Amino acid sequence: MKILLNTDNNILGTEEMREPLTATISDAFDRYSEHITRVEVKFSDENSDRDSENDKRCVLEARLKGMQPLVVTSHANTVETAVAEAIDKMKATLNTVLGRLRDY
Repeated sequence: MKILLNTDNNILGTEEMREPLTATISDAFDRYSEHITRVEVKFSDENSDRDSENDKRCVLEARLKGMQPLVVTSHANTVETAVAEAIDKMKATLNTVLGRLRDY
């Protein structure tokens, strides 16, 4: 499973940020690793320099073998919180999709 992290111009994608987030994502989706080929994470700050509520956006896209990609979006005050919420949403989506496949 390959993990790609992308940021917009308003969020610094430093190694100090990337390493723990990559580890968190890898651990979170380890259970699904036989089905997932790639996880793309896109971060953006929707209000640039201005401070506001829930302006950090995380779009998480999971590419599954032989299927269309699954995409979830989360908004929060920090990048870390946005990632955690997106991971929870994606786990629920994966459980639903993969559960349906097992039933047939």
